[in-house]
Amino acid sequence: MYINTVSHYLPSEVIGNEYFTNLNNLSNEWITERTGISERRKASADENTSTMAMKAVETLLENIPYSKNEIDLIVGATYTPYDTIVTLAHAVQHQLQIPDIPVVSISSACSSLLNAIEIVEGYFAMGKASKALVVVSDHNTAYYNEMDTVSGHLWGDGASALLISKERQTEGDMQIKKLITGGAATSGKATEAVVLRPNDRGVVMPFGRDVFQNACVYMPKVSQQVLQECGLTINDLDYLIPHQANHRISLNVINTLGIPAEKLISNIQYLGNTGCAGCAIALSENKDKFKKGENIVITVFGGGYSYGAMLLTI
Repeated sequence: MYINTVSHYLPSEVIGNEYFTNLNNLSNEWITERTGISERRKASADENTSTMAMKAVETLLENIPYSKNEIDLIVGATYTPYDTIVTLAHAVQHQLQIPDIPVVSISSACSSLLNAIEIVEGYFAMGKASKALVVVSDHNTAYYNEMDTVSGHLWGDGASALLISKERQTEGDMQIKKLITGGAATSGKATEAVVLRPNDRGVVMPFGRDVFQNACVYMPKVSQQVLQECGLTINDLDYLIPHQANHRISLNVINTLGIPAEKLISNIQYLGNTGCAGCAIALSENKDKFKKGENIVITVFGGGYSYGAMLLTI
């Protein structure tokens, strides 16, 4: 499989840490030290998960290497849907006006990007599609409790879109060499650590330490696994894009893997935790810096717990 092109969309409103200082007395230094976050984006009143996704798709279409009408599969991924009936993927299909193709939306928390791509892999393997659009979008600020001093300051909004084909389309395509996902709901406090229960309240993270500990185990472990299964070692890795949950987690992951900080790609400092869109946004932001022959690993960890890693070769 090949990623033909990738794009992203970010809301214009920037929320700095001083907002939370004024709101609940959390200092800029306290937030930065514990999370690495200095600012994040917040969707406007007339934006939502689906509209952000459609903005990312609009940008994607500016660089599409073939007609949009050749897209024969749309997969949407989010855990913060605007509509649970007219799903994210259906909203995008309506935007594109491509009828009579498979359209599905999934959620596996912050790991949803890789599970969405894995769905594409399955459709391709079965011969049911050959060119897919994957759209990831999270509107965290529609669900969070900003007064929550444990996790209210973590969240940001954003979306990304990826065009994926079964066969190479251009020399600039990124090849998906290996993709591994898994569920770790049997580990730690997986079903309690971070939850979003619509009938109760917003996103809450009562066991953040457990999330931290398990993320620091599963992300390096699966990153090594995806490299090994392709006959590579950590020395062959040029860049790592981990789920943008907490910069301290990212630093712990690269320390465990034994890779230098210059190989870490991170956007949490200025975007906050943008959920399942974070890694795709980072891939889009940095696509012009990647060089032929380089190896990139995207690794994710989400509530529930879910995890995965994907190896890309430029």
